[in-house]
Amino acid sequence: MIMRKCIVCLFLFGCLVVADEPKKLYENNFDKAEVDKVPEDFLVLDGGFVVKEEGGNKFLELPGAPLDTYGLLFGPTEPANVNVSVRIFGTAKGRRFPAFAIGANGGGGLKLQVSPAKKLIELYKGEEVIATAPYNWESGVWTMLRLQLAKLKEGEFKIQGKVWKYETKEPTSWLIEHTLKDNLPAGRASIWGNPFSGTPIRYDDLTVSSL
Repeated sequence: MIMRKCIVCLFLFGCLVVADEPKKLYENNFDKAEVDKVPEDFLVLDGGFVVKEEGGNKFLELPGAPLDTYGLLFGPTEPANVNVSVRIFGTAKGRRFPAFAIGANGGGGLKLQVSPAKKLIELYKGEEVIATAPYNWESGVWTMLRLQLAKLKEGEFKIQGKVWKYETKEPTSWLIEHTLKDNLPAGRASIWGNPFSGTPIRYDDLTVSSL
């Protein structure tokens, strides 16, 4: 009888763990994408984004010129309670650095931006910086970005972000957090790039999950 109860408890615990796992709403690693084109499900706001391939790996690439801010939208339209991630590759050139970001809630929504020239990661709401944290970016390596948006109650949201070097252990704690007291529109996830160094920026492994 005791053994049977233990088995039942383990089964119920397993069900709870599965239920708590985030549900993946969208994923794109470009393995099936056509080179020199942009996937049809993307909405390019501005910029010459196209799929490229190097060493058997496909990725989305933003050219190193002209110098401006570029972005596109991907995934489903969600109001909140989402976790968005991407890995990004950029290079510095002399004292010039790129800047790049992942976002949620559409083109004018939230962004988690890596700003190497400032040695910061920054949270944006539209064009306004709402939080910052120190971060030393490494040129010429893939960098992971994760942005999470959770609705606490009507008109109040917890925004969290983390950045780390690809193929190293993901930080257990968030590097940047902010409680936003405002209303947010439903919108798609986004990626952004500022190729200020004059070199291309690459993007791969785009995901959107529900909380």
